[in-house]
Amino acid sequence: MKMDMNALMKQAQALQAEMAKKQEELAAMTFEASAGGGMVTATVNGKHEILKLTIDPTIVDKDEIDMLQDLVVAAVNEGFRRATEAAQSSLSGMMGGMGELKGMFG
Repeated sequence: MKMDMNALMKQAQALQAEMAKKQEELAAMTFEASAGGGMVTATVNGKHEILKLTIDPTIVDKDEIDMLQDLVVAAVNEGFRRATEAAQSSLSGMMGGMGELKGMFG
């Protein structure tokens, strides 16, 4: 089967533009996650930046600082996981529209 290289290049350029648009959209999205039954909540964006961190004042105790640190790490990591899942979900649908390119990689 002969491939039209111009059509292939146009398809690749369209895919690249669509991916850039999706990345911009994801960067603007926010994701919230909590740990410890809501004692610590982190809000992150699609660029994996922490936008907001909320800590329930009732858990701030000098004897509990290790637990607090663990909860912050858990909440932030969950926020990042959600952002990554959204990115994968959003971008995975694009691969189906690649037509002839799809067969070239596998």
